Amino acid sequence: MAMQDVYDFFYDVNSHLTARGLQRLDDMLRPAIFSGVLSDMLTASLAKHARVLRENQYFNGHPDLIVQGRYPGNAVKSGTEGVEIKTTRKVGGAVDTHGAREQWMCVFVYDVDTETEPAIDRRAMTFTEVYLGHVVIDDFRRNPRGELGTRTATLHKDGIRKLRQSWIYRFG
Repeated sequence: MAMQDVYDFFYDVNSHLTARGLQRLDDMLRPAIFSGVLSDMLTASLAKHARVLRENQYFNGHPDLIVQGRYPGNAVKSGTEGVEIKTTRKVGGAVDTHGAREQWMCVFVYDVDTETEPAIDRRAMTFTEVYLGHVVIDDFRRNPRGELGTRTATLHKDGIRKLRQSWIYRFG
């Protein structure tokens, strides 16, 4: 249902934009911003459709979805009860995080057609894979960053294999 909510939103917005001679939203947004928008939309929609998961009300708190009533005001800076939502274009679900931690992680893999010409004929954004699994700190590798870079961590080879065993959706 959450993926359908996102599809419906992009259909409505892109239909309106292209009818006015503008680019699709998929083409306007930089990849990192597009991924962030998708993560936020999926988080909100999953919370709407879930029985006991709610959006974390703490700005930029972790995880994105938390178990209702576990934290005061359904807000926590860094909690353990919930699900972190990630999106990526990387086939197989490898995605950077802001730190290695034990957590439930849900990764949505999507495809955006940026090559078909003319652009009006491009395929709609499509979710191709969804993974939901429990990972621990030892499932991650730390990514080296320069002086100005943000510290990140990514599931290492065995960690991503573990997550992929917990697939819940694969298209095509």
